[in-house]
Amino acid sequence: MKKLNICIILFYSLLVTISGNLSLIAEEDYSDVQIKTIKLTDSIYMLMGKGGNIGVCVGDDGVFLIDDQFAPLTDKIISSVKKISDKDIRFVINTHWHFDHVGGNENLGNNGAVIIAHENVRTRMSTDQFVKFFNKKVPASPKIALPVITFKEQIKFYLNGDEIETLHVSNAHTDGDAIIYFKNSNVIHTGDTYFSGMYPFIDVTSNGSINGVILAANKILSLADDKTKIIPGHGPLSNKAKFQKYTEMLTSIRDEVSKQVKDGKTLEQIQKSKPTKNFDADFGNGFINPDAFVQILYSDLSR
Repeated sequence: MKKLNICIILFYSLLVTISGNLSLIAEEDYSDVQIKTIKLTDSIYMLMGKGGNIGVCVGDDGVFLIDDQFAPLTDKIISSVKKISDKDIRFVINTHWHFDHVGGNENLGNNGAVIIAHENVRTRMSTDQFVKFFNKKVPASPKIALPVITFKEQIKFYLNGDEIETLHVSNAHTDGDAIIYFKNSNVIHTGDTYFSGMYPFIDVTSNGSINGVILAANKILSLADDKTKIIPGHGPLSNKAKFQKYTEMLTSIRDEVSKQVKDGKTLEQIQKSKPTKNFDADFGNGFINPDAFVQILYSDLSR
């Protein structure tokens, strides 16, 4: 009987292991992913696939790419870029270190692209990382995938007839975020400091913070006007009016959660009070649901 029980336990353990592996395989199946190309100006495009939104700047000086999603999508991304430019991808700039934004670095680096990012991005990509919210371990990237040019506060590019300002925003989504402002084209790529139409994920384990996200949002608002096209890290193309509402949402919920944290309320008590209720209809349908967003803010503000 004991042997039979042990066999049953081992059998169910094997089923759990197999189903877990199948789940991972399913998550890594990119065969059906389609890359959608959205033209913003004659030289600026937005690519949507799986992972962070990609910005593309094309012209006589070559292709300047912002982020590159997952490694299995590189060929599809290159194919999409080839449809709008016959030039090679010359530069790739990463808005932060997360795997859904830098997964194509290795492939593009092997193709000769120069990879650029904030210095903290290189530091994090050089070592094993752990994202507590998703309970996910991320191994260090190979050398070819690492940024070869880094900056501390800002860096400028003069390419394809545009002045491209790249600005570090401190401790926002992570500790290595960059926003990219195409000054002449009036386009801003926000990286994951902005999730369009969704509550944002803030990576507290990478020193991200709600206060930093709000500061980044205010910086973006100071650069934008009513005609600015805003490429979010995730979600559909946006504009200043929509981004203003996002900023107001962040500030309102931050203030309410912060007050309750200072009053000694537990996470469960704060979640039950529904501090997001006035915004759930507009922002509560993304992959970060209202309770999860409150959990992130609680983890941040109770530190």
